[in-house]
Amino acid sequence: MSKSISAQDLYEDRTPTAVLVLSDGTVFHGFGIGKEGETIGEVCFNTSMTGYQESLTDPSFAGQMITFTFPHIGNVGFNNEDIETKGIAANGLIIRADITDPANWRAVDNLNGWLVERDLVGISGVDTRRLTHVIREMGAPNGIIAHKSDGQFDLEDLKKKAAEWPGLEGMDLAKEVTTKETYKWSETSWQIESGYGEVTDKKRHIVAVDYGVKQNILRCLASLGCEITVVPATASFDDIAALKPDGIFLANGPGDPAATGEYAVPVIQQCIESGIPTFGICLGHQMLALAVGAETMKMHQGHRGANQPVKDLQTGKVEITSQNHGFVVKRESLPEGVTETHKSLFDGVVEGISLDGKPVFSVQYHPEASPGPQDSFYLFQRFVDMVDANA
Repeated sequence: MSKSISAQDLYEDRTPTAVLVLSDGTVFHGFGIGKEGETIGEVCFNTSMTGYQESLTDPSFAGQMITFTFPHIGNVGFNNEDIETKGIAANGLIIRADITDPANWRAVDNLNGWLVERDLVGISGVDTRRLTHVIREMGAPNGIIAHKSDGQFDLEDLKKKAAEWPGLEGMDLAKEVTTKETYKWSETSWQIESGYGEVTDKKRHIVAVDYGVKQNILRCLASLGCEITVVPATASFDDIAALKPDGIFLANGPGDPAATGEYAVPVIQQCIESGIPTFGICLGHQMLALAVGAETMKMHQGHRGANQPVKDLQTGKVEITSQNHGFVVKRESLPEGVTETHKSLFDGVVEGISLDGKPVFSVQYHPEASPGPQDSFYLFQRFVDMVDANA
């Protein structure tokens, strides 16, 4: 049964200017933020307490509208450095309280102005605890946000649009977020004294296949002395091999790995057969698993946040990780010759694999820590060491 949840429960003296309508007909009333208009996508929740700007610009969130469970969104404003892509990222923003005034020395302006600049539609005044409970119970639903200054909405039309949106399962979004042309990357990680730097001692050449790559992943590789060439998601193995890489990186990205895998998996299989060291993250991890014969599936609610505990099964150590994914590799489908290397301590799902006797491995989570803890930085060094050992 559909429900209507009023923003007056939270703010009694204001007229709602936005609504969030879920595919089951549930309506959350609130107040518009960002651009006026409508946006549709899968409604998910993110438990991160920091890094909202990195999350909103993470291409892996394409097709999704982020509900932040942390209430003080906007407290560091926005700046022009903490972004992961200049292109397509999250479809929408859902928050509990009004956007907080910035209180950070790096802030350029209020977050709302940045949302307008990026054409991002959002809603505040939503009971995000209640919405998160809905997502936990029914799984990540499809939904639509409508923002109009006059507060007049055709709810039946919005319910119809939300119900008819096809959802992420079976959807290839990598082609929408990937680069259209090959390019070089040389920027290194941000430092408080000097900002971003440039790689000078280029010791090895990495080709990164862009399924929706985060810029901080590229910066982590560059900071370890890697010259990086980024190629489109649709690049062939011949395109990659012609660049003479010392290593291949399979990037993160949005959508259903099985759908993207229709054109990416044959290329990844050739990468494996070539013997070139290969490292995958997130969508790259899922498609690497598909390439060796494993299967993936849609999760009930996914993992999104910067507090996800993962156990390294090879060392026994536990790391707190940053994650953003709604699909996962089926453990029971892992074939002989594939070793599970990392496991979630939240729900036990596969978080990493390696190929026996081959310089190939991948993880489900985001070791670049944008946002999030830095426990997993060692994975970039592990990849670089593998590349050097194979030289």
